[in-house]
Amino acid sequence: MTIRDINVQQATIDPVSNPDSAARLLDNMSTAVVALDGGLKITALNTAAEQLLGISVGKAVGRRLTQLVHIPDSLFARLREAVESGQPVNDRHVTLEPIGFDPILVDCSIAPYLDGHSNDRILMELSALDRSLRIVRDEATAMQQENVKSLLKGLAHEIKNPLGGLRGAAQLLERQLDDKELTEYTSIIIHEADRLQVLIDRMLGPNSRPRRDELNIHEMLEHVRKILLVGAGPGVSITFDYDPSIPEFLSDRDRLVQVFLNIAGNALEAIGDEGEVVFASRVVTNFTISGTLYPLVIKVCINDNGPGIPSILIDQIFYPMVSNRMGGSGLGLSIAQSIMGQLGGLIECESERGNTNFTVFIPLELS
Repeated sequence: MTIRDINVQQATIDPVSNPDSAARLLDNMSTAVVALDGGLKITALNTAAEQLLGISVGKAVGRRLTQLVHIPDSLFARLREAVESGQPVNDRHVTLEPIGFDPILVDCSIAPYLDGHSNDRILMELSALDRSLRIVRDEATAMQQENVKSLLKGLAHEIKNPLGGLRGAAQLLERQLDDKELTEYTSIIIHEADRLQVLIDRMLGPNSRPRRDELNIHEMLEHVRKILLVGAGPGVSITFDYDPSIPEFLSDRDRLVQVFLNIAGNALEAIGDEGEVVFASRVVTNFTISGTLYPLVIKVCINDNGPGIPSILIDQIFYPMVSNRMGGSGLGLSIAQSIMGQLGGLIECESERGNTNFTVFIPLELS
């Protein structure tokens, strides 16, 4: 839904006589909307705008937009033009700097509206370009994961058949041998065949349907954090920053714990004997995962200040057999991403030296 979808130029929005209806209308929009009066004071904003700009309704309403967000001169001129002319205007690729937050790149649509009291009110719709790019990237990642999974299934089938024959032949041969030294060789063949079977099964990931347990996200994260603390060195700090308002939800506990353990374990190995790992949780609204828009999504971030992931690997780390560690199998993150796909979620990663952040998105299905 956009400003054009609700034909806001001709609509009358009267928050005084029907405040609940107006609030629901704005909050159901996936893009950020800010309502301004003629002096560019904020009169209302929806949930998407709160998240995009890092501003709560209580702190924003009644204050000038420029007190909360650094805006370029070109956009300021566009806002004044919309107020004075009463005509809609647009501005593309605008960089906004919410005070205290990172700059964001947006497309901006500005349109006048009537609120029953004044004719110089305007609505500003902000479409975050980085969000659009992320959705495209996530859809590509999901498609790549499906392609990899199909490839692995075919490869596993081609390997399992001769592998089973090889193991069976070694067992038959072992029964015919009386020489203990020779049976040691057949035992090696059987052992290595079993090891390859386990490796193939791990590459394919879980094949049963996910469970639907009633879960508390922070209980799970604390469970994982305590496991990490046991193996952490004296110079390692493992802290947390949780949002206590996140409700219980339905998902598969064992699989989520496996995902968190894998990511957090990698973080612990990355920092070595000294460093910091931080667990954080938040809720985001109207969030798109693999083409599906979810009203509520839990965002779990696991951050470390280790050496980071080389840029050449950052787009490949969720592929099987790709690892940043000497001796690593390269299966852990691939399996974790596969698990999140089964749960309707997604894992993203951003990394630079001293700041590696894995973000796990979990659809919040209320219990």
